[in-house]
Amino acid sequence: MQMNPIWRLALGLLLLGSVIGSFAELDFGHCERLVKRWADSSSSREEHVNKDKRSLQDLLFFLHVPRTGGRTYFHCFLRKLYDSSEECPRSYDKLHFNPRKEKCKLLATHDDYSLMAKLPRERTSVMTIVRDPIARVLSTYEFSVEVAARFLVHPNLTSASRMSSRIRKSNVISTLDIWPWKYLVPWMREDLFARRDARKVKGVVIIEDDNPYDMEEMLMPLHKYLDAPTAHDIIHNGATFQRSPEHFHFISQIAGLTNNSHLSEAHEVRHCVQKFKSLGEPVLQVAKRRLDNMLYVGLTEEHRESASLFANVVGSQVLSQVVPSNATAKTKTLRSEASVTISESGSDKSNIQNGTSEVALNNTETKSGNMTVKTLMEVYEGCITHLRKSQGTRRVNSLKRISPANFTRGTRTRVPKEVIQQIKSLNNLDVELYKYAKEIFAKEHELVSNKLVSTSKRSIVDLPSELKSAFGEMGEEKLWKFVPVALMLLLIFLFFLFVNARRRRTSKVKI
Repeated sequence: MQMNPIWRLALGLLLLGSVIGSFAELDFGHCERLVKRWADSSSSREEHVNKDKRSLQDLLFFLHVPRTGGRTYFHCFLRKLYDSSEECPRSYDKLHFNPRKEKCKLLATHDDYSLMAKLPRERTSVMTIVRDPIARVLSTYEFSVEVAARFLVHPNLTSASRMSSRIRKSNVISTLDIWPWKYLVPWMREDLFARRDARKVKGVVIIEDDNPYDMEEMLMPLHKYLDAPTAHDIIHNGATFQRSPEHFHFISQIAGLTNNSHLSEAHEVRHCVQKFKSLGEPVLQVAKRRLDNMLYVGLTEEHRESASLFANVVGSQVLSQVVPSNATAKTKTLRSEASVTISESGSDKSNIQNGTSEVALNNTETKSGNMTVKTLMEVYEGCITHLRKSQGTRRVNSLKRISPANFTRGTRTRVPKEVIQQIKSLNNLDVELYKYAKEIFAKEHELVSNKLVSTSKRSIVDLPSELKSAFGEMGEEKLWKFVPVALMLLLIFLFFLFVNARRRRTSKVKI
């Protein structure tokens, strides 16, 4: 008996669905085991981290999550605290330095947490700064546009690419050499040139809407940027994965699972978490534990409080190490405020058009080892004023090339609510990690504030007893030597009062 063709087709589809379902289950099972194995291994390594997390170790690893204000900390705090000879040779992409290098005490990089595998874990303290995921994603978009727009001074993309590939000076750090901008900027640069060429073909282009996040004639709209594969690979949930997936969620940086990770299994773990959302929880827990073990966690939104916390938690410990045991002040070389060289638009030697920021590293300012937390904060405030001014000038010059598009704090209110919700959804792990970071910050801030108050009170109360103790240590013989001197000073004081009183009486008589 021959089976009806329709029944045959139905049976075939049923078998195919069953096979696909089996593969899906197998795929999920494989991913679940892989993520669990990675999470267990990561947790096991965290258990061996130095238990006294509040003590600064030999090496300070600044895990710099992009667009969190880390550049300000690096130039205005860390470079004021550490001598150039103490800074590890930096690389934002691959680890090229020997962690056992003598006197290497500071490593600042956009690299993710997986770098810890190459560092002396028990002798390393980690610090980072996190930011509200929505603000961070918007800032990432704006900065990608800003840097890419610098290249529009060139007649075409070929000329811009050729210029950016030229050998640069040794003291110039190119944005195109730094993760994640090495991926995001060329992508945005290509898009800006394509849109400029399209405008030339059309002739006159009328910009009807002044919303910079949705100005399609000038630049890639924000909603398209968020949906693009490149953004999914680099931006979303970057903080969690830096500390993890190809999305630049800060979770990827802290989990050590970025597309720049040193872990061989990072790509597969990241792919599994992206495919099966339920597998993101183990990654989030690993990232939270790592935040717990860090020496310092700052918040971009709490700028002043974060700076004060850093100065008291990290700065105070670095400064205390400057003074040798013999109490002789050690002279420390400081770098002057980072000065960003800004050339005129159109100049062949313009660092702006090359997508670079030239940072002058002048070791001319010196300070003794008795610098205090208070003076450190004063130096920091002066430095950030200069740095923000130079950054603002560079930003204005860049965005002129895509006018009328312009980004300000006010323009962010133009981002539609559905786009904000999209950012939250795409960065769900970062949202949770940020909430946790805020809890850590609040506890640490309260702890340090209470310590400062307690220290101030103790200093006032203990002053008389300290004086008594100081005199007691002198011994009776030395103490008696002070008696004649004290009596002499008392007689001089009484004589002064007597003369002063006599003058007053004489004045009254004359009047």
